[in-house]
Amino acid sequence: MSHSLDDVDRRILHVLRRDARTSVNEVAREAAVSRANAYARVKRMTDAGVIVGYRVQTDPVSEGFHTSAYVALWVDQERWQELRTQLLALPEVEHVALVGGEFDVLVLVRARDNRDLRRIVLERMQSLDGVNTSRTFLIFEDYASVPDGGD
Repeated sequence: MSHSLDDVDRRILHVLRRDARTSVNEVAREAAVSRANAYARVKRMTDAGVIVGYRVQTDPVSEGFHTSAYVALWVDQERWQELRTQLLALPEVEHVALVGGEFDVLVLVRARDNRDLRRIVLERMQSLDGVNTSRTFLIFEDYASVPDGGD
């Protein structure tokens, strides 16, 4: 279902992206609308599929994942659907994307250490049917961004 967003919707989304637990009263205050208006807009955007869920964002190091990497995969295209399901089933995989360009798939992996990362990439991912080769890009520091909403 399509939903056209206006500036108020975008301000509300900006607040919720920053902290999905923000109260409706605070969302309304920051978006400069009434509480009822903020509530109705959040409900409408949820019903329309603009807001598809809420999630907890954690610090990987605090969870014990001291090594992170993007793993680029070259895959057999006809196996993409099956591979996507298998990759997302790996507990160390945080994100999977089918991409255009030099490689086919980009996977964000969180691992306990370099030895664990090696095991995940070489033993788990490379052994999946349809994965031809991979290239690993270690992440030294990573940052989550919050869209500025045009502010």
